[in-house]
Amino acid sequence: MGDKEKSIKDKEVLDLLKRSKRPLTFLQIAGQLKVDKKGRKTLKKLLRRLKKEGKVKVVRGKFSVESEEVVVGKVIPYPAGFGFLEVEGREKDVYIPPFELQKVLAGDLVRARIVEFRGKKEVRIEKILKRAKQEVLGKVRKDKKRCILEPLDKNTHLIFELSKKTCSQLKEGTVVLAKITSFPGKDSSPRAKVKEVLGHPEERFLALDILIRKYDLPTEYPPKVMEEVENIPEGIPEEEIRRRRDLRDQVCFTIDPEKARDFDDAVAIERTPEGNYRLFVHIADVSYYVRPGTALDEEAYKRGFTFYLPDRAIHMLPEKLSANLCSLRPDEDRLAFTCEMVFDDRGELLFYDIYESVIRSKARLTYNEALSIIVGDPALEEKFPDLVEPLRTMEDLYRILSRRRWEKGSIDFDLPEAEVIVDEFGEPTAVVPYERHIAHRIIEQFMISANETVALHLENAGYPCLYRIHEPPDEERVENLLEILNGLGYQARKPKELNSKFFQKIIEDFEGKPEEQLIRFLTLRSMSRARYSPHNLGHFGLASEHYAHFTSPIRRYPDIIVHRLLKSALRGEDIDYDAVVEKLEEAGEHLSLQERLADEVEWEAIDILKARYMRSRLGEVFEGIITGVVQFGFFVELKETLVEGLVRINTLTDDDYVFDEPAHRFVGVRTGKVYRLGDTVRVKVLAVDEERGKIDLTLAEESQE
Repeated sequence: MGDKEKSIKDKEVLDLLKRSKRPLTFLQIAGQLKVDKKGRKTLKKLLRRLKKEGKVKVVRGKFSVESEEVVVGKVIPYPAGFGFLEVEGREKDVYIPPFELQKVLAGDLVRARIVEFRGKKEVRIEKILKRAKQEVLGKVRKDKKRCILEPLDKNTHLIFELSKKTCSQLKEGTVVLAKITSFPGKDSSPRAKVKEVLGHPEERFLALDILIRKYDLPTEYPPKVMEEVENIPEGIPEEEIRRRRDLRDQVCFTIDPEKARDFDDAVAIERTPEGNYRLFVHIADVSYYVRPGTALDEEAYKRGFTFYLPDRAIHMLPEKLSANLCSLRPDEDRLAFTCEMVFDDRGELLFYDIYESVIRSKARLTYNEALSIIVGDPALEEKFPDLVEPLRTMEDLYRILSRRRWEKGSIDFDLPEAEVIVDEFGEPTAVVPYERHIAHRIIEQFMISANETVALHLENAGYPCLYRIHEPPDEERVENLLEILNGLGYQARKPKELNSKFFQKIIEDFEGKPEEQLIRFLTLRSMSRARYSPHNLGHFGLASEHYAHFTSPIRRYPDIIVHRLLKSALRGEDIDYDAVVEKLEEAGEHLSLQERLADEVEWEAIDILKARYMRSRLGEVFEGIITGVVQFGFFVELKETLVEGLVRINTLTDDDYVFDEPAHRFVGVRTGKVYRLGDTVRVKVLAVDEERGKIDLTLAEESQE
């Protein structure tokens, strides 16, 4: 039978079975297709093949079409015991019933049939294609019959059996990391074997160790990486220095936080004979040491970023590079990548040059030292006499560039940040607002200028670039923001063409008002998330047409990629443009995900430590502002510590309160008392859940009645 004839036969059989309301026997199929005795042998072969291909099924000798859709997807469980299957390209996730969820773990890749049950589509799992995890972190629980491991990850819905022998040596509630030895089966429970004992929460503070293992963050480098790093020479080869622009005599310096150990950037400034500002931004030339194809490069790409926790940092690069060879330490020769820019007194970029250099930083300043020199501190002026004039010139240029950026529509969210102070044991001793001032802003502004200039250069040179893009917010988020603003009495209408100046004006109109920080937060929340992409869509928040990350290659891998592209452009290398863009698309997706992970880990760590700290302040009363209103209560941020907690509506006993969702408020039925977004309230710390980083509050007035 030829291919054409075979395909027609396939279609005829499948169409017949689809039209039929009930399964058909072989003779019924042959009869309806008018196949003679001679052709029945061929029909039998055809049906056998269709069955093998999964296109038809046979039950009790009757044939029907396999109408159920077979898909591949990722398991997303919910603590309530059911879950959903996330299928790429499918708009809606598919429901996984509890009995099917018992076969799998969070993140497992599975093949499944989609069936209809009681009018709704749900999943029947056929095969696990890839297990998402081989280890589980949990607490040991014991009873008379067995010993189990209760996972700490709220998305892990199953419990694992441990051997009684192991459990006899462990105290109830001990936190352990265990290897999964047996996955859930039809007639068997999942089992695990203890791999590492982290300790007991009552005996030592484990929260951040648990967090690191929960997200499977790398705490060590592979041996091959360390071997490569050990072989990197300490000194800079003389021929490399001769190849570069030698700026070792220039008065450049670093300005960083007090505790910083890796210095990505140094700055220098001078006035030109025409009265313009010549700014030098020197960035550590990490790409000289981290070469493509090495184990070091693979590990750095995999990590993507340095993960910052309050008591430690999980570095992208090993210490020999991050804190030594690549770090622009004072009075040491260092390889750099320099972006030299000349601005006039209106902030217009008149000239730029980008080149490889060798520099020697003259000082390591903290932000507070830089500020003190700018405003006039005799002791520091005496200690750093060569830096006084450059710093004050930098302040002048910052104000010019800042004004120009503001005129373009750059949005300054400038949200207050909380710094958690920890002791040598990792215990939080204080939560204080992190002060940002003019010295922070100077460096931030200069880095933005360098990032823009580099992106502009690659674009003009016709080379690809891994841009840092920030798209305009979507319509729904803007509508939500305006609804909240209207509830606060601020009349704002969405312009026909949405631009950053619209949001800039909202923030300006609330400056100096009690709700100012809340409005900054709500405006930021309405924005899209910035990400990495080779397709330049501009940066909405910065009102920038071309923007890339160039200035932090010690802690961000995207900057290393940009450095490599710049070097190719400066050398005029031939590249396969489309092939490079394809690789950059893949890198952009991976690095955007890693950045999100780094942010989530950092936020969660801070929340956990805040909760740990607030445990010592149970029963104390604080003033706070209502930052969110939901059906079950409202969130309050404490002004003193910037810690956020929840006031549950069922703790308000003076009245029955109705949730007025459109107005973001609760209204008392009898008293008419209102608790609204943006209101200032006095609250008492009621309870703390350290593991989840959650704090329960109650209104101070309520608790005193």
